[in-house]
Amino acid sequence: MAAPDPTGLIACPTCDALYRERRIGADEVARCRRCGTVLAAPQSGAMTRITMLAGAALVLMVAAVSFPFLELSEMGLQQRSSVVDAILAFSDGRTAPLSLALALLIVLLPAARLLALLYTLGPMALGWQPWRHAALAFRWAEKMRPWAMAEVFIVGVAVALVKVAGLATVTLGPAFWAFCLLVLITVRKDSIMCRLTVWKTLSERHAS
Repeated sequence: MAAPDPTGLIACPTCDALYRERRIGADEVARCRRCGTVLAAPQSGAMTRITMLAGAALVLMVAAVSFPFLELSEMGLQQRSSVVDAILAFSDGRTAPLSLALALLIVLLPAARLLALLYTLGPMALGWQPWRHAALAFRWAEKMRPWAMAEVFIVGVAVALVKVAGLATVTLGPAFWAFCLLVLITVRKDSIMCRLTVWKTLSERHAS
């Protein structure tokens, strides 16, 4: 018996159930019958919105790194710190690898993922042909997604602030709010991105 032709099949990323691919209209949702995972959920104008959100998130990332993050004051003494200061705090001795990990997870990888998404989706949002290696850029953007942990950093900061608030006066700087907006925009961006639609659009426009 001949093996089934894999062309035109999609697999559920959760349970690996196979389905025959069919065209899904804008604002329709295709779910796995076995586990309920969303397989595709294209939205009208989503590519343009994702591009704009990724651009805004990249600007916020620059602001979050450039401006003061918070200020501690107690008995006339003040200490202002930024995200860069938090990263460099572990740069001496045996904790140097931790400093590198912080830089990668909360700054470099999130920024690289945003750049990869802009490189992939920006030209197509403008109606142009995808740029060279756009598929590779999107593949790397997807691989970096679990490791871009700006939102985990904010949660950790919030927990630490609860403990520090009783010891000193804490003033939140503009970088803190930039990070918060960055997290909200990232969540929104990922929620409206239909990865299957992106791959199909890349394939169709490369073939044309």
